[in-house]
This record gives sequence, structure tokens and C-alpha cells, in this order.
Amino acid sequence: MFVSVVIPTYNRLAILEKCLLALEHQKIFSEINEYEILVVDDGSDDATCSFLESKSDYFPHVRLIRQDHAGPGAARNKGVVESIGDVIVFIDSDLVVTDSFLECHVCSLKKAWLKRGNRVCFTYGAVVNTSNFVNPTSERFKISDYSWAYFATGNVAIDKTVLTDSGLFDTAFSLYGWEDLELGERLRQMGTELIRCPKAVGYHWHPALELDQIPGLVRLEIERAKMAIVFYRKHPTIRVRFIIQFTLFHRFIWEFLTLGGLINELSLRPLLKFLLRRGHSVLAMELLRIPLNLINVRQIYREAELNRMN
Repeated sequence: MFVSVVIPTYNRLAILEKCLLALEHQKIFSEINEYEILVVDDGSDDATCSFLESKSDYFPHVRLIRQDHAGPGAARNKGVVESIGDVIVFIDSDLVVTDSFLECHVCSLKKAWLKRGNRVCFTYGAVVNTSNFVNPTSERFKISDYSWAYFATGNVAIDKTVLTDSGLFDTAFSLYGWEDLELGERLRQMGTELIRCPKAVGYHWHPALELDQIPGLVRLEIERAKMAIVFYRKHPTIRVRFIIQFTLFHRFIWEFLTLGGLINELSLRPLLKFLLRRGHSVLAMELLRIPLNLINVRQIYREAELNRMN
């Protein structure tokens, strides 16, 4: 079996190097004949491309593909089109995997194919969130790391023909969020089964929270809300409304927990600063998620109203 790992990236060279080194040191046994790593640079303006070109000897499995900045969905599509494998593995460029990562995905896929009698399924690996840049794989799995998402492209493997039959990623998702779960809805409609593969572990690195990140996090929630309405317009179902938090229940919960917005990213700053000074960045981030969710839900309702007016 030939495996193609598709990785979209945008200005993440430091963690991308760790990601690629981990993929180059895979333990490959009888299930995999060969594999390639397609890094699709989405118009980075850091040194990503020049670094990969100068270090090709260190990354013999890597193929660099360039495109103008068009978002992760378009980048993944380009990687799939350029790939030569019969299985596609999607990971993000800030994910560092274990040395048995590819083998675990492929073994689980082949077992599921045999059981089902077809290839209409995909494997979903475990993702452990960490802010430890030096040694990301030292992080332990936490309850908060468990995901109910159906097709989150941080760590999945799927037969290439099944993937292409779904139509690939919709490039209308030009801002942050939802392009993978929208594809997941189409895969679900095809009867594609999710096979959990907890031994295929990826460690998702992100920097520990700092106060100067807050405006950027607010911007991402606004972008995510805009894309949520794109998602809902394509799939106007109760299920999708709950996925994107476009319900009165979610509106009530976040309004209640923030006292109608009195607890917000500004009023929380002293408490967040206190927690960060004492090294409690995870707790600070969890507290910040409460007003961020309110920002997201309020923006979803604004976007829905604008769409009705238009």
C-alpha cells in the first residue's frame, strides 16, 4: 500500500520541522510499501519553502507544493490531486506524531475494509493538545482532548477513491473553520463509517496563552461564525445547527455563563493575567473560551440575519 500524507501549512516553519522529522522516522512494516509527504505551502511569507528546498536530504519523503494563499481546504485539495498514494492521511502542520502513526492508521483501515467488504470508511486518530514545544510527545492524554467531531482533518486516513467521490473540500470556506466538518457531512451521507484509531497519536502543539493573543482569538471566532453560516446553508439540518452552536440553547448557555456579556475578554484580563503569571495557562484558556463562545454565537446570529436580508 502506498500512503500519501497531505499537510497544508502557512507560516509554521518551526513546528513544521518537528512534524516532518517525526514523519520521516516512521516504523514501516509489511502493511505499507511506500509513503510520501506532500507539504502544500499556502503562500507562506516565512522561510518555509527555502528551508525545505535546502534540507531535501533530511526529508527524503517530502514533496513541496506551492500555491497562493487560498486556505487549508484548497491546499488539501491540491495535495490530493498531486498525490500518488491509494490512501490519504491528513494532518496539520503543527502535529507531531508517534513513530507507529502511519502503520496504526493503515492496519486499522485494512481491518475495517475486510470487515465491511468495501473501503467506505476512514480512521480517526487521537489528538493530544500541548504547548510543550521542546518535547510535545511528553504530554499525556486529557479528557479535554477527546473529540466528538466526525471528520476533523488534524488526524484522519481515508481511501483516496472514497475521498474524491465525496467531492473534496469546498473552497467557499475561505476563512477559518468548518471546511473539514462540512466534507464530513458529505462523507456521512455516503454512509462512510468512522473507525476510531486511538493508537495513531498526534500531539497538537499550540503556544501557551498570552494576553496579546486575545484580539487574534476574537478575530478567529468571528471568522468561524461567518463560515458556520456557509456550512448551515449547505446542510440546513438540526444536526448541523448543534454542531455550529446555532441554537437558542447555545445562545442561552453562553449568555447565562457570561451574565449577558458582562464577563468578557476585557473584564477577564486581570484574572487571566493573574493565572498566567502563576503558570496556569491551560486554566486561563478554558476561562477565556466562555466569552469567546458568546462572541461566536452572537456573530452566527448576526450573519444569519444578514443572509436573510440579502
